[in-house]
Amino acid sequence: MCTLEQHGNVFVLTLTGDDEHPLGLPLIASLSSAVASAKAAAASAGPGAALVTVAEGRFFSNGLDIGWAGTSRTRLMELADALRPLAADLLALPMPTVAAVTGHASAGGFLLALCHDYRVMRADRGVLYMSEIDIGLPLPSYFVSMFRAKVTAANALRDVLLRGTKLRAAEAKEMGIVDAVCPGPTETVAKAIKLAEQLAARKWDGDVYASIRISIFPEACKSVGIVEESDEEKVKNFASRM
Repeated sequence: MCTLEQHGNVFVLTLTGDDEHPLGLPLIASLSSAVASAKAAAASAGPGAALVTVAEGRFFSNGLDIGWAGTSRTRLMELADALRPLAADLLALPMPTVAAVTGHASAGGFLLALCHDYRVMRADRGVLYMSEIDIGLPLPSYFVSMFRAKVTAANALRDVLLRGTKLRAAEAKEMGIVDAVCPGPTETVAKAIKLAEQLAARKWDGDVYASIRISIFPEACKSVGIVEESDEEKVKNFASRM
């Protein structure tokens, strides 16, 4: 379902196969395990690491596994609840993160991309799309918190969540949702890895990096269960590592 490879100081997490990468319980568990492995390996290696997430095929991820959930709201909530810890793991990961959006990223797949610090998207194919308004599904509260944190222009947030606008790469970049646009999938992955290498080369303290990220997005982090440290706790924890 996914693989994790290390290239120097960059971890590349790949959703494998040519399917739509639906976020079912097995894939979510596999992604969570890979993120945990990257975190552990980076901790052993010392400062200076970054994570790139990419997907094979035409889809980055088409969202929660509707095929498995069917019309069951209980199953849909089970999937949404299972995705929340993965979002928390990415938001608290002690290294920079880059999503290489090489195909369609819809609903939960869009959320997965937003959980990363940076997004690079291919221009020739693929859209960012929140389908819930079109298919009549309410949004989990942590989805809303994440979108409010990462889609900062009010009109862009409105169009994404209340209009179901399908965003191509150029539009997403204009809205500030995507950081860079590349011609095709090969260039997109290469750009994401190059950016990750540049970030890893800064050799930032991973715990400090994660702490600052959490401070920037307190509402989103709280919504997925991350509790921000108090200033006193931050000083105490920093002193303990000296």
